[in-house]
Amino acid sequence: MSLLEVSGLGISFGGIRAVNNVGFAANPGEIVSVIGPNGAGKTTLFNMISGVYQPGEGRVLLDGRAVTGFAPDRLAAMGLTRTFQNLQIFQEMSVLENVIAGFHLQERGALVADLLSLPGSRRRAAKARDAAMVLLRKVGLEKAAERQAGNLSYGALKRLEIARALAVAPRVLLLDEPAAGCNAVETEEIDRLIAELAASGIAILLVEHDMKMVMRISNHIVVLDHGEKIAEGEPEAVARNKAVIAAYLGTADEEEPADADG
Repeated sequence: MSLLEVSGLGISFGGIRAVNNVGFAANPGEIVSVIGPNGAGKTTLFNMISGVYQPGEGRVLLDGRAVTGFAPDRLAAMGLTRTFQNLQIFQEMSVLENVIAGFHLQERGALVADLLSLPGSRRRAAKARDAAMVLLRKVGLEKAAERQAGNLSYGALKRLEIARALAVAPRVLLLDEPAAGCNAVETEEIDRLIAELAASGIAILLVEHDMKMVMRISNHIVVLDHGEKIAEGEPEAVARNKAVIAAYLGTADEEEPADADG
């Protein structure tokens, strides 16, 4: 049994079929990439898996348990969380505070207690700070801990968002275009980070337009086109697939708008 199993997922918007009967699986320590041309339905698929959208049909299993349509915070508590195409960073807060917020967002009762200065709040704050520093070291941002997040480079902000997602100790991590907008050096840093996270046992589900990166780090690739799965397999096999080549012809280097459904 796989850690994450997706079967028959589909959804329509205003009579338009955005995703149709898509399924695949991901195991611990595996990097599964979902690729496809603009408008293929990649981000819509992510939104259904992560609870942002309620699927019209199909199911999502997490460690054998049906979690289809569960709210994002409930999924996060169960070990499935994600990042987004658009950075969800508190620009005016410090780098460290951003990661600490990741812990508090999953412990709302504790957050209220901290705001009211109830007993135990200082102990929790110290524990969250220490844990946040561990995550910042993991993503290579420990030296920037006290800097204002808005002053970081774009690539560093991408790594900061990953650090905050790691605050819930995920078993499944969905990364939506983590290298988008990054230069070659920043992409290499994110590439290395994703590989390290997978090596630690986290199942990584990745949407990314950088095909060199995808082919380099993926164990398994799922290809969508117009909401349909047209190919699936190891990188070498997918790269030779005629349907994949046809789908990408003339669109491989284009970038989706930030609010597109991928």
